[in-house]
Amino acid sequence: MKQLLTKQKAKEIGIRSAGTLAIPIVFAVVLLIACAVGGKTMISGVSGFSNFLIYAGIITITTFALSINLGSGRFDFSLGSMAVLSTLISIRITSSMPVASSTAIINLLLCLMVGAILGAVSGSLYVLLKIPPIITSLGVTLIFEGITYSIASGKYINGGEAMAIYNFMNNNWWFALIIIAVVLAVMIFVFDHTKFGRNYTALKEGQKVSVNTGIKEIPNAIVCYVICGTLMGVVGFLSVARSGGLDGRSLSFGSIGIMFNAFLPMFIGGFIGRFSNDKVGYLLAGLSMSMLNSTFAAYINEVTTSTQSIINAVLLVVFLIYLSNEQTCKDLVTGKLFKKWYIAIKTKVADRKARKGA
Repeated sequence: MKQLLTKQKAKEIGIRSAGTLAIPIVFAVVLLIACAVGGKTMISGVSGFSNFLIYAGIITITTFALSINLGSGRFDFSLGSMAVLSTLISIRITSSMPVASSTAIINLLLCLMVGAILGAVSGSLYVLLKIPPIITSLGVTLIFEGITYSIASGKYINGGEAMAIYNFMNNNWWFALIIIAVVLAVMIFVFDHTKFGRNYTALKEGQKVSVNTGIKEIPNAIVCYVICGTLMGVVGFLSVARSGGLDGRSLSFGSIGIMFNAFLPMFIGGFIGRFSNDKVGYLLAGLSMSMLNSTFAAYINEVTTSTQSIINAVLLVVFLIYLSNEQTCKDLVTGKLFKKWYIAIKTKVADRKARKGA
Protein backbone atom coordinates (compact mmCIF):
# COMPACT_ATOMS: atom_id res chain seq x y z
CA MET A 1 0.00 0.00 0.00
CA LYS A 2 2.83 2.37 0.94
CA GLN A 3 4.64 1.55 -2.31
CA LEU A 4 1.47 2.29 -4.30
CA LEU A 5 1.05 5.67 -2.60
CA THR A 6 4.70 6.48 -3.32
CA LYS A 7 4.20 5.69 -7.02
CA GLN A 8 1.05 7.81 -7.14
CA LYS A 9 2.86 10.68 -5.45
CA ALA A 10 5.80 10.39 -7.86
CA LYS A 11 3.38 10.34 -10.81
CA GLU A 12 1.59 13.43 -9.48
CA ILE A 13 4.91 15.28 -9.03
CA GLY A 14 5.91 14.31 -12.57
CA ILE A 15 2.64 15.59 -14.03
CA ARG A 16 2.90 18.85 -12.08
CA SER A 17 6.51 19.38 -13.09
CA ALA A 18 5.74 18.66 -16.77
CA GLY A 19 2.72 20.99 -16.73
CA THR A 20 4.71 23.76 -15.03
CA LEU A 21 7.73 23.62 -17.34
CA ALA A 22 6.14 22.59 -20.66
CA ILE A 23 5.31 26.06 -22.02
CA PRO A 24 8.63 27.75 -21.07
CA ILE A 25 10.55 24.80 -22.56
CA VAL A 26 8.51 24.96 -25.78
CA PHE A 27 9.18 28.71 -26.02
CA ALA A 28 12.90 28.19 -25.40
CA VAL A 29 13.28 25.36 -27.94
CA VAL A 30 11.26 27.03 -30.71
CA LEU A 31 12.93 30.42 -30.28
CA LEU A 32 16.45 28.97 -30.04
CA ILE A 33 15.82 27.05 -33.27
CA ALA A 34 14.50 30.23 -34.90
CA CYS A 35 17.66 32.10 -33.85
CA ALA A 36 19.93 29.27 -34.97
CA VAL A 37 18.28 29.12 -38.42
CA GLY A 38 18.90 32.83 -38.95
CA GLY A 39 22.39 32.74 -37.45
CA LYS A 40 21.29 34.97 -34.57
CA THR A 41 21.96 34.92 -30.83
CA MET A 42 18.95 35.27 -28.54
CA ILE A 43 20.89 36.77 -25.63
CA SER A 44 24.25 38.30 -26.45
CA GLY A 45 26.63 39.49 -23.75
CA VAL A 46 26.00 41.00 -20.34
CA SER A 47 23.88 43.86 -21.72
CA GLY A 48 21.65 41.38 -23.54
CA PHE A 49 21.21 39.32 -20.37
CA SER A 50 20.46 42.48 -18.35
CA ASN A 51 17.82 43.50 -20.88
CA PHE A 52 16.36 39.97 -20.77
CA LEU A 53 15.99 40.08 -16.97
CA ILE A 54 14.65 43.64 -16.93
CA TYR A 55 11.99 42.88 -19.54
CA ALA A 56 11.07 39.66 -17.73
CA GLY A 57 10.63 41.73 -14.58
CA ILE A 58 8.46 44.30 -16.37
CA ILE A 59 6.13 41.67 -17.81
CA THR A 60 5.99 39.51 -14.68
CA ILE A 61 5.27 42.37 -12.26
CA THR A 62 2.73 43.97 -14.62
CA THR A 63 1.00 40.59 -14.82
CA PHE A 64 0.90 40.41 -11.02
CA ALA A 65 -0.70 43.86 -10.86
CA LEU A 66 -3.20 43.13 -13.65
CA SER A 67 -4.28 39.80 -12.16
CA ILE A 68 -4.96 41.17 -8.66
CA ASN A 69 -7.92 43.39 -9.55
CA LEU A 70 -8.97 41.56 -12.70
CA GLY A 71 -9.34 38.36 -10.68
CA SER A 72 -11.86 40.19 -8.50
CA GLY A 73 -13.79 41.60 -11.45
CA ARG A 74 -12.17 45.04 -11.28
CA PHE A 75 -10.72 45.93 -14.68
CA ASP A 76 -8.09 48.61 -14.07
CA PHE A 77 -6.94 50.70 -17.06
CA SER A 78 -4.85 53.02 -14.89
CA LEU A 79 -1.93 50.63 -14.31
CA GLY A 80 0.24 52.09 -17.08
CA SER A 81 -0.41 55.68 -16.06
CA MET A 82 0.57 54.85 -12.45
CA ALA A 83 3.85 53.34 -13.66
CA VAL A 84 4.76 56.41 -15.69
CA LEU A 85 3.64 59.04 -13.16
CA SER A 86 5.27 57.37 -10.14
CA THR A 87 8.60 57.13 -11.96
CA LEU A 88 8.39 60.71 -13.24
CA ILE A 89 7.69 62.08 -9.75
CA SER A 90 10.57 60.08 -8.25
CA ILE A 91 12.94 61.36 -10.95
CA ARG A 92 11.84 64.94 -10.34
CA ILE A 93 12.37 64.54 -6.57
CA THR A 94 15.93 63.28 -7.08
CA SER A 95 16.78 65.77 -9.82
CA SER A 96 18.84 67.89 -7.40
CA MET A 97 20.91 64.92 -6.26
CA PRO A 98 24.29 64.08 -7.81
CA VAL A 99 23.99 61.34 -10.43
CA ALA A 100 25.39 58.15 -8.87
CA SER A 101 24.56 54.48 -8.40
CA SER A 102 22.79 55.25 -5.12
CA THR A 103 20.45 57.58 -7.03
CA ALA A 104 18.96 54.59 -8.83
CA ILE A 105 18.21 52.78 -5.56
CA ILE A 106 16.67 55.94 -4.07
CA ASN A 107 14.54 56.26 -7.21
CA LEU A 108 13.31 52.68 -6.78
CA LEU A 109 12.27 53.34 -3.18
CA LEU A 110 10.51 56.56 -4.23
CA CYS A 111 8.75 54.72 -7.07
CA LEU A 112 7.44 52.21 -4.52
CA MET A 113 6.11 54.94 -2.21
CA VAL A 114 4.62 57.15 -4.92
CA GLY A 115 3.10 54.13 -6.67
CA ALA A 116 1.46 53.05 -3.41
CA ILE A 117 -0.02 56.55 -2.96
CA LEU A 118 -1.34 56.62 -6.52
CA GLY A 119 -2.85 53.17 -6.02
CA ALA A 120 -4.53 54.36 -2.82
CA VAL A 121 -5.95 57.38 -4.68
CA SER A 122 -7.32 55.15 -7.45
CA GLY A 123 -8.81 52.67 -4.98
CA SER A 124 -10.34 55.40 -2.81
CA LEU A 125 -12.01 57.01 -5.85
CA TYR A 126 -13.45 53.63 -6.83
CA VAL A 127 -14.86 53.12 -3.33
CA LEU A 128 -16.17 56.67 -2.90
CA LEU A 129 -17.73 57.14 -6.34
CA LYS A 130 -19.44 53.72 -6.28
CA ILE A 131 -19.44 53.41 -10.04
CA PRO A 132 -18.12 50.46 -12.07
CA PRO A 133 -14.35 50.09 -11.63
CA ILE A 134 -13.73 50.10 -15.37
CA ILE A 135 -15.29 53.60 -15.60
CA THR A 136 -13.36 54.84 -12.57
CA SER A 137 -10.08 53.52 -13.96
CA LEU A 138 -10.64 55.31 -17.28
CA GLY A 139 -11.11 58.61 -15.46
CA VAL A 140 -8.09 57.99 -13.22
CA THR A 141 -6.01 57.15 -16.29
CA LEU A 142 -6.85 60.48 -17.92
CA ILE A 143 -6.10 62.37 -14.69
CA PHE A 144 -2.73 60.67 -14.15
CA GLU A 145 -1.77 61.09 -17.81
CA GLY A 146 -2.66 64.78 -17.62
CA ILE A 147 -0.52 65.26 -14.50
CA THR A 148 2.35 63.40 -16.18
CA TYR A 149 2.08 65.57 -19.29
CA SER A 150 2.09 68.75 -17.18
CA ILE A 151 5.09 67.76 -15.06
CA ALA A 152 7.07 66.58 -18.10
CA SER A 153 5.93 69.58 -20.21
CA GLY A 154 4.91 67.09 -22.88
CA LYS A 155 8.49 65.95 -23.46
CA TYR A 156 10.43 62.71 -23.51
CA ILE A 157 12.56 62.64 -20.35
CA ASN A 158 16.08 61.24 -20.66
CA GLY A 159 19.53 61.91 -19.26
CA GLY A 160 20.20 62.75 -15.60
CA GLU A 161 18.46 60.43 -13.14
CA ALA A 162 16.87 58.38 -15.96
CA MET A 163 20.32 57.64 -17.37
CA ALA A 164 21.62 56.85 -13.88
CA ILE A 165 18.93 54.20 -13.53
CA TYR A 166 19.73 52.86 -17.01
CA ASN A 167 23.47 52.63 -16.36
CA PHE A 168 23.10 51.10 -12.91
CA MET A 169 20.67 48.37 -14.00
CA ASN A 170 22.57 47.45 -17.15
CA ASN A 171 25.87 47.22 -15.27
CA ASN A 172 24.35 45.27 -12.40
CA TRP A 173 22.09 42.57 -13.91
CA TRP A 174 21.83 40.84 -10.54
CA PHE A 175 19.78 43.75 -9.17
CA ALA A 176 16.95 42.99 -11.61
CA LEU A 177 17.10 39.36 -10.50
CA ILE A 178 16.84 40.45 -6.85
CA ILE A 179 13.83 42.66 -7.65
CA ILE A 180 12.02 39.79 -9.38
CA ALA A 181 12.80 37.35 -6.56
CA VAL A 182 11.70 39.77 -3.82
CA VAL A 183 8.45 40.69 -5.61
CA LEU A 184 7.65 37.00 -6.21
CA ALA A 185 8.34 36.12 -2.56
CA VAL A 186 6.22 39.03 -1.28
CA MET A 187 3.32 38.17 -3.61
CA ILE A 188 3.32 34.52 -2.54
CA PHE A 189 3.52 35.46 1.15
CA VAL A 190 0.86 38.20 1.04
CA PHE A 191 -1.71 36.35 -1.07
CA ASP A 192 -1.10 32.76 0.04
CA HIS A 193 -0.03 33.00 3.68
CA THR A 194 -1.77 35.98 5.31
CA LYS A 195 -5.28 36.78 6.53
CA PHE A 196 -5.55 39.48 3.87
CA GLY A 197 -4.74 36.94 1.16
CA ARG A 198 -7.29 34.46 2.49
CA ASN A 199 -9.94 37.20 2.61
CA TYR A 200 -8.99 38.26 -0.93
CA THR A 201 -9.42 34.69 -2.19
CA ALA A 202 -12.73 34.31 -0.38
CA LEU A 203 -14.07 37.57 -1.86
CA LYS A 204 -12.90 36.53 -5.31
CA GLU A 205 -14.61 33.15 -5.09
CA GLY A 206 -17.86 34.34 -3.52
CA GLN A 207 -18.29 38.02 -2.70
CA LYS A 208 -21.77 37.98 -1.16
CA VAL A 209 -21.12 34.94 1.00
CA SER A 210 -17.77 36.35 2.16
CA VAL A 211 -19.27 39.73 3.09
CA ASN A 212 -22.06 37.97 5.00
CA THR A 213 -19.45 36.07 7.00
CA GLY A 214 -17.87 39.34 8.15
CA ILE A 215 -15.08 39.92 5.63
CA LYS A 216 -14.72 43.65 4.92
CA GLU A 217 -14.71 44.17 1.17
CA ILE A 218 -13.84 47.89 1.00
CA PRO A 219 -10.55 47.79 2.99
CA ASN A 220 -9.52 44.68 1.05
CA ALA A 221 -10.19 46.41 -2.26
CA ILE A 222 -8.22 49.53 -1.29
CA VAL A 223 -5.24 47.42 -0.18
CA CYS A 224 -5.39 45.62 -3.54
CA TYR A 225 -5.17 48.97 -5.32
CA VAL A 226 -2.25 50.03 -3.09
CA ILE A 227 -0.39 46.80 -3.91
CA CYS A 228 -1.08 47.29 -7.63
CA GLY A 229 0.22 50.86 -7.48
CA THR A 230 3.37 49.73 -5.66
CA LEU A 231 3.99 47.01 -8.24
CA MET A 232 3.51 49.46 -11.10
CA GLY A 233 6.00 51.80 -9.46
CA VAL A 234 8.54 48.99 -9.82
CA VAL A 235 7.45 48.48 -13.44
CA GLY A 236 8.00 52.18 -14.17
CA PHE A 237 11.49 52.00 -12.64
CA LEU A 238 12.38 48.92 -14.72
CA SER A 239 10.96 50.52 -17.87
CA VAL A 240 13.31 53.49 -17.44
CA ALA A 241 16.15 51.06 -16.72
CA ARG A 242 15.41 49.34 -20.02
CA SER A 243 15.03 52.37 -22.28
CA GLY A 244 17.01 55.08 -20.49
CA GLY A 245 14.09 57.48 -20.74
CA LEU A 246 10.49 58.18 -19.82
CA ASP A 247 7.73 59.24 -22.19
CA GLY A 248 5.88 62.21 -20.75
CA ARG A 249 3.86 62.78 -23.91
CA SER A 250 1.19 60.11 -23.37
CA LEU A 251 -2.36 61.45 -23.45
CA SER A 252 -5.78 60.02 -24.36
CA PHE A 253 -5.05 56.57 -22.90
CA GLY A 254 -1.59 56.36 -24.45
CA SER A 255 -0.31 54.55 -21.34
CA ILE A 256 -2.79 51.66 -21.58
CA GLY A 257 -0.41 49.72 -23.83
CA ILE A 258 1.73 48.92 -20.77
CA MET A 259 -1.18 46.99 -19.29
CA PHE A 260 -2.10 45.13 -22.48
CA ASN A 261 1.41 43.64 -22.66
CA ALA A 262 0.44 41.50 -19.67
CA PHE A 263 -2.67 39.84 -21.08
CA LEU A 264 -0.96 36.94 -22.85
CA PRO A 265 1.38 36.11 -19.94
CA MET A 266 -1.56 36.35 -17.54
CA PHE A 267 -3.46 33.64 -19.41
CA ILE A 268 -0.32 31.54 -19.86
CA GLY A 269 0.62 31.99 -16.20
CA GLY A 270 -2.89 31.10 -15.08
CA PHE A 271 -2.66 27.87 -17.06
CA ILE A 272 0.76 27.02 -15.61
CA GLY A 273 -0.58 27.87 -12.15
CA ARG A 274 -2.92 24.89 -12.32
CA PHE A 275 0.10 22.63 -11.90
CA SER A 276 2.00 24.70 -9.32
CA ASN A 277 1.31 28.23 -8.10
CA ASP A 278 -0.23 31.01 -10.14
CA LYS A 279 2.49 33.48 -9.11
CA VAL A 280 5.19 31.06 -10.25
CA GLY A 281 3.16 30.65 -13.43
CA TYR A 282 3.21 34.40 -14.06
CA LEU A 283 6.99 34.41 -13.56
CA LEU A 284 7.53 31.58 -16.04
CA ALA A 285 5.18 33.30 -18.50
CA GLY A 286 7.18 36.53 -18.06
CA LEU A 287 10.42 34.68 -18.78
CA SER A 288 8.83 33.12 -21.87
CA MET A 289 7.70 36.51 -23.17
CA SER A 290 11.15 37.93 -22.46
CA MET A 291 12.70 35.15 -24.58
CA LEU A 292 10.30 36.12 -27.37
CA ASN A 293 11.25 39.79 -27.00
CA SER A 294 14.97 38.92 -27.10
CA THR A 295 14.35 36.97 -30.30
CA PHE A 296 12.58 39.98 -31.80
CA ALA A 297 15.58 42.10 -30.80
CA ALA A 298 17.90 39.64 -32.56
CA TYR A 299 15.79 39.98 -35.72
CA ILE A 300 15.33 43.74 -35.33
CA ASN A 301 16.20 44.39 -39.00
CA GLU A 302 13.79 41.73 -40.27
CA VAL A 303 10.84 41.94 -37.84
CA THR A 304 9.12 45.34 -37.56
CA THR A 305 7.25 46.59 -34.51
CA SER A 306 3.89 46.03 -36.22
CA THR A 307 4.87 42.44 -37.04
CA GLN A 308 5.80 41.87 -33.41
CA SER A 309 2.38 43.15 -32.33
CA ILE A 310 0.68 40.83 -34.82
CA ILE A 311 2.66 37.83 -33.58
CA ASN A 312 1.77 38.62 -29.96
CA ALA A 313 -1.90 39.05 -30.89
CA VAL A 314 -1.94 35.75 -32.79
CA LEU A 315 -0.34 33.94 -29.85
CA LEU A 316 -2.98 35.41 -27.53
CA VAL A 317 -5.86 34.36 -29.79
CA VAL A 318 -4.44 30.86 -30.31
CA PHE A 319 -3.99 30.37 -26.58
CA LEU A 320 -7.52 31.62 -25.83
CA ILE A 321 -8.88 29.22 -28.46
CA TYR A 322 -6.98 26.41 -26.76
CA LEU A 323 -8.35 27.34 -23.32
CA SER A 324 -11.89 27.43 -24.73
CA ASN A 325 -11.48 24.02 -26.39
CA GLU A 326 -8.97 22.42 -24.03
CA GLN A 327 -10.58 18.98 -23.81
CA THR A 328 -11.06 18.83 -27.58
CA CYS A 329 -7.38 19.67 -28.13
CA LYS A 330 -6.31 17.00 -25.64
CA ASP A 331 -8.52 14.42 -27.34
CA LEU A 332 -7.04 15.43 -30.70
CA VAL A 333 -3.47 14.90 -29.46
CA THR A 334 -4.22 11.58 -27.74
CA GLY A 335 -6.35 10.29 -30.62
CA LYS A 336 -9.50 10.03 -28.52
CA LEU A 337 -11.24 12.58 -30.74
CA PHE A 338 -10.94 10.32 -33.77
CA LYS A 339 -12.27 7.40 -31.72
CA LYS A 340 -15.26 9.50 -30.69
CA TRP A 341 -15.90 10.42 -34.33
CA TYR A 342 -15.59 6.78 -35.37
CA ILE A 343 -18.01 5.64 -32.66
CA ALA A 344 -20.46 8.45 -33.52
CA ILE A 345 -20.37 7.58 -37.26
CA LYS A 346 -20.68 3.85 -36.51
CA THR A 347 -23.69 4.53 -34.26
CA LYS A 348 -25.41 6.63 -36.94
CA VAL A 349 -24.85 3.95 -39.57
CA ALA A 350 -26.24 1.29 -37.22
CA ASP A 351 -29.32 3.44 -36.50
CA ARG A 352 -29.98 3.94 -40.21
CA LYS A 353 -29.71 0.21 -40.87
CA ALA A 354 -32.06 -0.51 -37.97
CA ARG A 355 -34.60 2.00 -39.35
CA LYS A 356 -34.43 0.51 -42.81
CA GLY A 357 -34.82 -3.01 -41.41
CA ALA A 358 -37.88 -1.90 -39.48
